[in-house]
Amino acid sequence: MSPLVVLVGPPGAGKSTTGHALATRLGVTYRDTDDDVVAALGKPVADIFVTDGETAFRAAERVAVRSALAEHEGVLCLGGGAVTDPDTRGDLAGETVVFLDVSLTVAVSRVGLARDRPLLLGSPRAQLKMLMEQRRALYAEVASATVDTSERTVDDVVRAVLDALEAT
Repeated sequence: MSPLVVLVGPPGAGKSTTGHALATRLGVTYRDTDDDVVAALGKPVADIFVTDGETAFRAAERVAVRSALAEHEGVLCLGGGAVTDPDTRGDLAGETVVFLDVSLTVAVSRVGLARDRPLLLGSPRAQLKMLMEQRRALYAEVASATVDTSERTVDDVVRAVLDALEAT
């Protein structure tokens, strides 16, 4: 068993929105590993970061990703930082992975003040810029295809992902 497609990318790329729309379009289920972490630990992501720390979140995320890759056959969305784990990148080898890329300007407008995104607290624009620079090569490393979501509607992004899936 393996997901039909795995979506990766930075905060603000539209992974959740695209994932839900893509799953609906394909008639399959949608799963988000951040939701799995929240269910496993019983609190929102922001609270996990504050009370347990990023290390605890990443450990739970690792378990969630591995389980989802083994159990889910629909559209799977990974949290923005999941690809920072070398084992996760290894597990993604052979999977159909689409990197949803986005410009910094558009990502910042989408995440707003980022109250629910603990890694973007303080200066969301500066933090997002740093995260995007640090992770861009990792997203590209695991991706079968890349789709730029900047200045595109959800329908346009879904069409581009479907085109990418046909090409892979």
